Amino acid sequence: MTITQSYLESWTEARTRFTNLLKDIKEADLKKKLVNTKNSAGFLLRHVGDVELLFAKNVFGGLDVDVHAKTVIAQQDTGEWTNLADLLEYQQYAFDQLKAIFEKQTDEDWNQSITTKEFGTKTKAEAIGRIISHTAYHAGQLSLTIKYGV
Repeated sequence: MTITQSYLESWTEARTRFTNLLKDIKEADLKKKLVNTKNSAGFLLRHVGDVELLFAKNVFGGLDVDVHAKTVIAQQDTGEWTNLADLLEYQQYAFDQLKAIFEKQTDEDWNQSITTKEFGTKTKAEAIGRIISHTAYHAGQLSLTIKYGV
């Protein structure tokens, strides 16, 4: 197994914390927020997709990736993330784009350093850890929001 295949398998498995929530989410859940928090379940779904697409484009070199990171730009929940079909399609697009760009990485590429304003200079290997932890972090928020949000 190549290093690329190992990273791809690790990322895909880690992302199940997020994807396992998607099969049971209802459109009514999208407006839910936890008490004293600002982000709805719909915002969290969109945000995970936005950040995955930003990683595909800006960190891993997917120059043809189409991304409009509205949640990152707005830096707050605008209340517009209420269409479940659109959000599920968007997160699938993000998964597909990031997976495709991961598959193009050579084993040597994982040692390449990338600098971004968000998290400084990291190797691509470190960056995959960052996207794994980002998605898992928001998966936890999403789970709690769906279960306990109002």
